[in-house]
Amino acid sequence: MKTRNLILSATVATIAVVAGTIAYHAHATRAAITGFERTVIDRATERSAPWTETLPDTLPEPVARYFAYVFPDGPPDHAYVEIEAAGQFRRPLTETFQPTTARQVISLRAPDLVFSADTPLWGPVWAIAYDAYIDGQMEMAAKLLSTVTVMYETSTPALNRTSLRRWLLESPAYPMALLPGGPVTWEPVDDNRSRAVVRAFGEEAALVATFDADGALTRFDAETDGDLTTPYHGSGEHTARSDYQMIDGVRVPLAFTIARAAGGEIIPFWEGRITAIRFGGT
Repeated sequence: MKTRNLILSATVATIAVVAGTIAYHAHATRAAITGFERTVIDRATERSAPWTETLPDTLPEPVARYFAYVFPDGPPDHAYVEIEAAGQFRRPLTETFQPTTARQVISLRAPDLVFSADTPLWGPVWAIAYDAYIDGQMEMAAKLLSTVTVMYETSTPALNRTSLRRWLLESPAYPMALLPGGPVTWEPVDDNRSRAVVRAFGEEAALVATFDADGALTRFDAETDGDLTTPYHGSGEHTARSDYQMIDGVRVPLAFTIARAAGGEIIPFWEGRITAIRFGGT
């Protein structure tokens, strides 16, 4: 009986230590993400709006149509956006999708962003992942139970360019960032497509936007294949957007698919809906 009690006590103590360790690391991880978000917001609100008040006549026609569609009363002067989303996410180098919730804090005045997501894996085991791209430098990590690091990457020129493209790929949810005068310029392609080029922090990235007859931006596509062997998705090479709704004077697409693309094949890894969006700062 005494031995049984000792084993039980030791087991309880071990569980308490493990639970305490997980709780500590979960708090520390959340605090780090919150710190990144605060930095994005502070940097955004310290800057003045970079875009011009009057759209130039030299914009490609589908882009002018797009701005008329998303800003029916003119673009509001916001500095950053907070986005929450829910859907299905596929981890890199896997085929199974898992229910996922995500949050992003993004600057509209410079290509700064923080993305974080929670994904259940097996029973009570979950993973948290985050990407932080601030002042041209990126950091990304994925942790089991917010504790065990299974992927960690820091700045390289290639990853920084990928993160810059990520800011551009997500921009249909905050179209003020695409206005002339900011880091994005537009080049004509054809009657329904234009190339968006973002330049910042000594790097450059581009995507081709496709617009429908109303002016909605329905997809963004990279012009080069992605490397599907990496342990991270990065920006992806394709996004589809739909279900535009008016939010604070801006038409925002609430439904999205984000995918890798190579060899003529589009391979989704994040599909869902924006569940909450809030513009902030002036």
